Amino acid sequence: MTLRATLSRGLVCALAVGLSGCAQDLTGLKVSVHPSVRADLLTESDETPNQRRARIRLELALAYFQQGQTRVALDEIKQAIAIDPTNADAYNLRGLAYQRLNNLPLASGSFQRALAVNPLDADAAHNYAWLLCQQAQYDASETFFAQAISNPAYGFAAKSWMAQGLCQLRSGQLREAEISLSRSYELDAGNPVTLYNLAQLLYDRGDFQPAQLYVHQLNKGPLANAETLWLGIRIEQKLNNPKAVTALADLLRAGFAESRELIAYEKGALHD
Repeated sequence: MTLRATLSRGLVCALAVGLSGCAQDLTGLKVSVHPSVRADLLTESDETPNQRRARIRLELALAYFQQGQTRVALDEIKQAIAIDPTNADAYNLRGLAYQRLNNLPLASGSFQRALAVNPLDADAAHNYAWLLCQQAQYDASETFFAQAISNPAYGFAAKSWMAQGLCQLRSGQLREAEISLSRSYELDAGNPVTLYNLAQLLYDRGDFQPAQLYVHQLNKGPLANAETLWLGIRIEQKLNNPKAVTALADLLRAGFAESRELIAYEKGALHD
C-alpha cells in the first residue's frame, strides 16, 4: 500500500477535506455544512421557516454521518431536501452518503444536483472531482478541481490541489502532479499526504536531495509511520548517509517491529 494512490495506514485522516472521522479510504471529501457561497451571504436571520427546518435536519444528518450511521443520516438528508429542495449542502452531503454506501451513480447525481442548485459550491465541485477521479475520469475530474480551486471564497484549496495531484499521479501525469502537489505544499506545508507524495515522486525521479527535505519534515513529526520511515531510509541510502539510515531504521524497528518495511530492511532489499 502506498500513498501514491491510496492512503497510508497512519495517514488516513490527512487527505480528507473536512472529513469527519477517519474510517473511509482516500476521499478528499468536504463534509461540513455551511451556508452556500452567494453574492450576499445568507445568515440565520435571513432564513425562511422552511430553510431553518431544513438546516436543522441537515445538521442532525451530519451528526449521524460523523458517527458512521450513514443510512440514518441519509434519511435525515432526504427529509431536509423535501423541506427545502434548494439546499445545495443537502445534495452535497447526500452525495457523500451514497459514496460511502458505494452507490457511485447516485453519488454522482447528488453532486451534480448540488452544483446545479449552486454553481459556486466549491465543496461539491471538489467532492465530485474526487468521485470522477476514482472512476478514472481524469479530464473531467480536473475540470471540477479547477472549479473548486478558482473560487476565491473556498477555504480548502490546498486539499484540492493535493487531491488533484494524486489523481494526476494515478493517470501518469507526473509533471502535472508535481506542480499540483507543490502548489498544495505552498498553501499547507504540513500536510503529510502532500509531503509523502512529493518525496516519493522526487525519489522515483532520482532527485534525492529535495526528496530528503520533504520526507524529513514528515518523519520528524507524529505522523511518521513505517511507510514514511522506509522511504526516508531509501533516500538516505541513495545519498550515502549511513548514520541517517541507521537512525531511521532504529525508529522503524522500535515503532513498527512487525512491519513489512522492517522485514525488507533486515533483508537488505532497499530498492526492490
